[in-house]
Amino acid sequence: MGLTARTLIFLIRMETEELRAALEDAGLSQYQSDAYVAVLELGKASAVEIADACSVPQARIYDVLRDLEADGYIETYEQDSLHARARDPEEVLSSLREQAETLATAAEEIAERWERPAVDDHMVSIVKRFDTVFDRARTLVTEAENDVQLSVSPEQFRDLRPQLEQARENGVVVKVSIHTEDVSTLPSDEELEGAATEVRHRELPSPFLALVDRTKTCFAPHDRSVNQYGVLVEDYTLTYVFHWFFLTSLWGVWDTVHTERASDPPIEYTNIRQCVRDIEPLLNDGAAIEVRIRGYETESGDPCELSGTIARATYAGVSSETDETVPLSQLAGKVTIYVDDGERERAVGGWGAFVEDVEATRITIEDVRLPD
Repeated sequence: MGLTARTLIFLIRMETEELRAALEDAGLSQYQSDAYVAVLELGKASAVEIADACSVPQARIYDVLRDLEADGYIETYEQDSLHARARDPEEVLSSLREQAETLATAAEEIAERWERPAVDDHMVSIVKRFDTVFDRARTLVTEAENDVQLSVSPEQFRDLRPQLEQARENGVVVKVSIHTEDVSTLPSDEELEGAATEVRHRELPSPFLALVDRTKTCFAPHDRSVNQYGVLVEDYTLTYVFHWFFLTSLWGVWDTVHTERASDPPIEYTNIRQCVRDIEPLLNDGAAIEVRIRGYETESGDPCELSGTIARATYAGVSSETDETVPLSQLAGKVTIYVDDGERERAVGGWGAFVEDVEATRITIEDVRLPD
């Protein structure tokens, strides 16, 4: 079906209106853009003819044309009366293209900043949908650099398994507490393989919890909870609170059902308390333990690494050089490893350290030598 005359006129008019709007965006007034479009369509014409072809009143047309000439859009000349014609548009086109490039660059910058917004140092969000919490956890696990602590159901574990496998491939220590009443419903060894450093089985209903790299938390109550909501945290201190909930309620007292932890060096730790509990008997036996620490200088906050021999370890003021048993209550307090690097002895603390020289994020036992 062909276009009717009325439709064709409408399309031409629509394109003209878009051109006028673009010229106004470029800085022309409504009268100036209207007059300039008329000059382009007429080629050359008198001021009166230009006024008749656009919406500019004849009393204003002369001022509008002079302004357009001053800006380089047209040139005027006398031929019985004032006439105007469009100038070579190259200069105008160049200016418009520059503005378009500037706007395009601004649009790209806006899009980039929207995709990676800066996260506040202290951010807590309450959300209504569990899917929001779970999707956030999926992203954080994929981006993890050091450690992940996770409380999930078997189904949630399976949904997160690709991201957990990626984290393990990146060298992340992954601890998973899986809650289900029946051990027979736990994921199989084949499913757990390569997706977690250690897995423990909790027999009670548990919340969904993901802690990533000590600063990020995703939390949602268990399915039987009366109130359904989610909490997303980007905060070092608040995540530390969730970390202790994980250790005491979801991890410490439950049986290990799968482990990929090395029994011989190198042995990796992200929790200084677990490290001290494991090495304390060796230190009491007089073993020489070579260690490599990765973490941060507590005074400056700068990342650091140090290697050396563990001289001793203390917990809540009790030294490993004594024969005293290590109560969990003491390990919940101040725990320090003293590392001799050959030149000096440096104090290494765990999460939240501030009186020690270094806050450790990764402790690697590289060698253990027992006395002859």
